[in-house]
Amino acid sequence: MDIERITSNQNNRVKEWTKMQSKKGRVKSGQYVIEGWHIVDEAIRHRQAIKQLMVVDESYLGDLPVDDDTEVFLITPEIAKHISSTETPQGVFAVLETEDYHEQIPSDLKGAWLLLDNIQDPGNIGTMVRTADAAGLDGIVFGKGSADLYNPKVVRSMQGSQFHMKLFTGDILEWMAAFKDAGVKTYGTELNDQAISYYDITPTKQFALIMGNEGNGVDPAILEKTDQNLYIPMNGEAESLNVAVATGILLFKFVK
Repeated sequence: MDIERITSNQNNRVKEWTKMQSKKGRVKSGQYVIEGWHIVDEAIRHRQAIKQLMVVDESYLGDLPVDDDTEVFLITPEIAKHISSTETPQGVFAVLETEDYHEQIPSDLKGAWLLLDNIQDPGNIGTMVRTADAAGLDGIVFGKGSADLYNPKVVRSMQGSQFHMKLFTGDILEWMAAFKDAGVKTYGTELNDQAISYYDITPTKQFALIMGNEGNGVDPAILEKTDQNLYIPMNGEAESLNVAVATGILLFKFVK
């Protein structure tokens, strides 16, 4: 295994990795950085194409089996801090390619799906993705206004669950039309006379659940086109539930 040592923050490779922390840099390069032992290990175990691997200690490589095509770099702790999106980096990084096919709606659309309408908080997104992973969903759609799925905070909060299922970006209304053509029912969440309690849901293997913005809920234009809208009855005096918590309640009620 050939290992290139880098000791300066001014190195062109370091500059490229730093630029990938911004959306503009990721779009231009078509690549993004993941960091931390767990996420990098998950990426390798699930056969993600690791373009570059960066470590602060050569001994780390014994625990990270990589393909011969992967470029390997030994970097300093100073460089690790420079390219990291955390205050205390673990010293393990990898570069993966962003995937254009995430923009395309699959032709064989089926199964259980979660759609994110304008969800912006990385922590909420990470919890929702991990919950969907735990519930065995087939895929997740990041709708317009939602945080970039390659944003470092989003990537970190998903904790590797992004490698266990299909993640897409797109227009939720277009996806809803595709679900309708495929015979998959769509469900939104809102409080009105037409919504039904989630207690009345019949578990199923085919559904698409749409969860909305932390403050404003699901876009009314989307709610008008769902097959059914739901609400979660609350016995206490809280006005609302955190969107990630609500997602967990609904998904585990839905999944058959």
